[in-house]
Amino acid sequence: MIRSLKTYCLLISLLCVSVVWAQDDEGVVFEMKASAESLGVNEKLRLDFRMNQDGDNFSPPDFQDFILIMGPTQSISSSWINGKRTYSKTYTYILKPTRLGTFKVGQASIEIDGKIYKTIAKNIKVTSAVERPNSEPTADDIADANLHLVAEVSKSKPYLNEAISVVYKLYVSPSITVSNFRPLDNPKYNNFWSQDMAFSTYNVQNGSYQGKPYRYVVLKRVVLYPQKSGPLEIAPLTLEVSLNVPTNRRDFFGGRIYKQTTKVVSAGKRNIQVRPLPENGKPANFSGAVGDFDLKVTTSKNSLNAQESLQAKVEVSGKGNLKLFQLPDLQVPSSLEVYEPEYEENVRTTISGMQGKVSNSYTVVPEYRGKYPIPPVNFTFFNPESGKYENLSSGEIIIDVLEGPVSSAISNANADIPDKVIVESGKGQFSFLKLDPNFMPIVREPFFGTSRYYTWLFAPILLIPLVLFVRRKRREIAEDVEGNKLRRANKLARKYLSTAKKELGDKEAFYVALEKALHNYLKAKLRIETSEFSKDKIIGLLSDKSVSQTNIDHFVALLKNCEMARYSPFSRVQMQQDYQQASDVISSLDKQL
Repeated sequence: MIRSLKTYCLLISLLCVSVVWAQDDEGVVFEMKASAESLGVNEKLRLDFRMNQDGDNFSPPDFQDFILIMGPTQSISSSWINGKRTYSKTYTYILKPTRLGTFKVGQASIEIDGKIYKTIAKNIKVTSAVERPNSEPTADDIADANLHLVAEVSKSKPYLNEAISVVYKLYVSPSITVSNFRPLDNPKYNNFWSQDMAFSTYNVQNGSYQGKPYRYVVLKRVVLYPQKSGPLEIAPLTLEVSLNVPTNRRDFFGGRIYKQTTKVVSAGKRNIQVRPLPENGKPANFSGAVGDFDLKVTTSKNSLNAQESLQAKVEVSGKGNLKLFQLPDLQVPSSLEVYEPEYEENVRTTISGMQGKVSNSYTVVPEYRGKYPIPPVNFTFFNPESGKYENLSSGEIIIDVLEGPVSSAISNANADIPDKVIVESGKGQFSFLKLDPNFMPIVREPFFGTSRYYTWLFAPILLIPLVLFVRRKRREIAEDVEGNKLRRANKLARKYLSTAKKELGDKEAFYVALEKALHNYLKAKLRIETSEFSKDKIIGLLSDKSVSQTNIDHFVALLKNCEMARYSPFSRVQMQQDYQQASDVISSLDKQL
């Protein structure tokens, strides 16, 4: 009996070892399968990445020539058949091609048992759009045909430092409606000086796109000044748009049924060719000004006395890259003392570029009497309209110093120099000097034994109790961990609320600061951690503290606005209202808590 039991256990052990060996002998399979190797530009591609063992750190290829419509979705299957375990795990992606051609889908990678496995790359051929008469167009197909994001560039071949504008427009067909949109990738304008043209509301206008009637809205306007010649690239703007598209189904009353879908649209990259400024005829004093300008040099007064001051201003006005060049210097005679200029600018940026004026104001102080000419100031700029360099010159300005000492080093033929006064030698030559001084003896008061002496002597002894008291208070504060947390949170709340006020107009920065202020205020007042934040938790805690329902509703509404601001446009007026409401709510909560 015992012998048969040992034999049975041995057979079971051998069977288990054989199963493990079978699993170990089975190779790892990691492959990529495509729904088609050739498809139309209006069709979709399905990619399945399948493995027969579970792995970690899955990394898909770069779908740079496709738009990701869905994915990754993950499916797992596991079963035992005749004592053998089969396992399968699949990552699925749905893609849409962006243009015609043959594109390579690169390798995906996965880590299984510490080893890296990769799939084999595939070539996918994208042909012209195919007719699918027996296939009903999907919601994505309808959205693709009726939703377009376009970047309109004012000039494709500007000069270096010449203004160009980029206007991003979202065109929507009347047959569909857009419910919301949010930017996924704001363009980076490398090698450009850029400035966004902010606006508070989106205005829907009627227009046409590719000869068909459309409604459109301007999403973004930006002015660019290229800082490098040659080919430059304007990165695309990418949006995620939620919209409703019509279907062929009807409701009970015969109305068309709409289906909601989400589309990712991109304006596409735009390439421009920046022309360098011509070297032929470039003046030596050219400082990079490009546009159409005027030069004006003025002084606050033309006649004054020595050691008085006047203001000399060099001003350039017009249209062009006013913030991107250096103003010409003011040259004056050495007998005029000149201080560092104060730079001033009054420039506004419109969709056509910068307009306004910039100036340097110099403070000039003459030292000696005479007439001093301020030579003409020369300013050179490149005019892109004419394609030539133009030079401006101011007139000569004469500064007449009426009264003051005369410099022996200056010979001014135009100045009226009076006859020198000859002082006779003799007894009265130095009569103006006072020879009888009225000196008074300096009397020093004794220090030892005075009240000041005893004050300085006993002051350190009297300060010892005060120092001990301060040290004890500081130690108590340092040991009060909970109180320190509350004080830091309260301080952070005030800091972020102040930051939010400074960021009015910048939606993202404003609502991030406002949300941090609200969170830190709750941490300070309710003694809860950030991880515990939820609207229901906040409502319950505030209700337990007998806070009025109105204040609770206002506080929760502010938190909702901070969340919605990430996905929806908010005007400056709305930001101002939310900031005022936050201040009022915090003040009211302070009184009730």
